[in-house]
Amino acid sequence: MTINDADTLDIVFENFLCNTSVFKDRNVLRHDYVPTKLPHREAQIRFLGMIIAPLLKAARCSNVFIYGKPGTGKTAVIKYVLKRLTEKASELGAAVQVGYVNCRLAGTQYRVLTRLCEILHTKIPFTGLAQGEVFDRFRNVLEKQEVLFVAVLDEIDEFVKNRGDDLLYELTRVNESLKNSKISLVGISNDLSFKNLLDPRVLSCLGEEEVVFRPYNASELQDILWGRADLAFHDNVLSKSAVSLCAALAAAEHGDARRALDLLRVAGEVTERAESQTITERHVRMAEERIEHDRTLQTLTNLTKHSKFVLYSVYLLGKAKVHSAITGDIYEVYAELCREIGAPSLTQRRVSGLINELDTMGLLNARLVSRGRYGRTKKISLAIPRTPVREVYSRDDHLCMLQHFTPTCLRAQGANRIRR
Repeated sequence: MTINDADTLDIVFENFLCNTSVFKDRNVLRHDYVPTKLPHREAQIRFLGMIIAPLLKAARCSNVFIYGKPGTGKTAVIKYVLKRLTEKASELGAAVQVGYVNCRLAGTQYRVLTRLCEILHTKIPFTGLAQGEVFDRFRNVLEKQEVLFVAVLDEIDEFVKNRGDDLLYELTRVNESLKNSKISLVGISNDLSFKNLLDPRVLSCLGEEEVVFRPYNASELQDILWGRADLAFHDNVLSKSAVSLCAALAAAEHGDARRALDLLRVAGEVTERAESQTITERHVRMAEERIEHDRTLQTLTNLTKHSKFVLYSVYLLGKAKVHSAITGDIYEVYAELCREIGAPSLTQRRVSGLINELDTMGLLNARLVSRGRYGRTKKISLAIPRTPVREVYSRDDHLCMLQHFTPTCLRAQGANRIRR
């Protein structure tokens, strides 16, 4: 870092420290903050409370699965309910233990079980043990501690889609081999059709209760935002129109409270950097643009390897002025990319499935076009700007090697081979 760079940062830091912040506590607007009140989720809180109440009398409660779109309060509600449960159990001297695992972040059955063991104060090596050995250690420590254990498995739908339902099967059967302890499962899913992914044996063992969280409407989102705003901001810095706009934008996206909170937090940060004293609609619009850009980058980064190759193939076709390619065009470029990198390629049928997935995610635009007596064909193009694709994939371990690579089928002398 040069002296000038250091001086610039000193100025930035000093300005931040000297200026009056619009925030009283910005962490209140973070996703992991659990408020003392959860507006418009009273019915769900009451129902979940009735399900888990038997734990306070040393009886195992039913397994429960919570469904709803992202940002509908599922995780916040279950954390709130189980926090109150542990407080009440402590008062009564009831042997109740709660463990929370985000299965999508854990990624594998080994790591989910490792995390559950850590919650029970047992250390498991990061790697090296057989999966069966890890499960045996989990069962043994659970039995030794003589507790009623509630295991919360968040984003279990994504885990089952990628890893299968063996983990659920094992956890539902573990009670058969326990005498002094019992385990109950709380599954949280964004997919309402999650049960269709499960083997009938797993379904029969679960015997679960279900709670469905509907999306918030704009009015409910405003209540949530004002409740957080009182804690997050100083008095008289937040305009009513800014809150209304945050709520309206989030309500249009399936009533996502996380989206609304993100918009409000980032709008506050934009206001702060502009050294303004009032958060207005203009700041919310600026926050929306920034969040959308960041969300696109995150989505692109987290795609699987072959999904990245398919998207990059569409990017290269667009670069060659082929803005509405068909599946065959994309597969031709994709296969050549795989050969260049030395990676095995998927079948054209599987690539077609990946194109549909990318279309569903909003990264590609795939539209059916009539060709008269020749039937219909699917025309595919990027649904996002080219800049974030270039920005993310220039840092990708595989695709960074292809920045200056032009597939044979796209070179000038053969460009006419691409069907337009």
